[in-house]
Amino acid sequence: MALSDNTNGTAGDGEERRGPVIRDNRRIDPETGEVREPQAEETAGDAEEAVEDTAADDAGEEGVEGFEVPDTPEQVVSEAINADERVVELTNDIKRVQAEYSNYRKRVERDRVAVREVATAQVLGELLPILDDIGRARDHDELNGGFKAVGESLEGAVAKLGLERFAEKGDAFDPTVHEALTLIPVPDITVQTVVEVFQPGYRIGERVLRPARVVVGDPVDGAGEASGTGDTETGDADEK
Repeated sequence: MALSDNTNGTAGDGEERRGPVIRDNRRIDPETGEVREPQAEETAGDAEEAVEDTAADDAGEEGVEGFEVPDTPEQVVSEAINADERVVELTNDIKRVQAEYSNYRKRVERDRVAVREVATAQVLGELLPILDDIGRARDHDELNGGFKAVGESLEGAVAKLGLERFAEKGDAFDPTVHEALTLIPVPDITVQTVVEVFQPGYRIGERVLRPARVVVGDPVDGAGEASGTGDTETGDADEK
């Protein structure tokens, strides 16, 4: 018979104190002479002890749940390096996403401005014939009364939208904004020049809504004319 002391003492009040537990481990019952079966209590106690030992071993190996305790200093250094590399990788990802978002915003803003300019140009293009009528009425001193107030208000409104009128007499001819209706020789000029405006041009910023229709003066080659005159006189003298 074995005697085991499972006394558990506690200092706190109200907690139960357990005395010594005596287990009779003899396999033959001295009273009946029969072989005894293992006691259920002993089996349960052994199972509990096995579970506690297993839990202690697991806690010692794994430490905090979900975290493996490194075995060597080299492993600690390796994990630290891997963590730093991961931080750098995530930082680069964030910077790349920010750059893509910034480019997207710039592209959207650029497209919005382009759409607004196209819409404004279409509306103002429909008003150009009316502006031509106002200009002709002003040239003939017919822009007066209520018609004058309306015309000036319309011209001021389109100017606020960015519409600009161009082409004046004496401007240098520019084929990108001028449409030459005819070309005439003009003395005392060195470059092709607008000598008359049939229809003014209009633009918004760098966008030309309508080129100006003009008459272009071409410089006269004085030397050529003089040479031609001399040849004529020489011919007349030979004939004589």
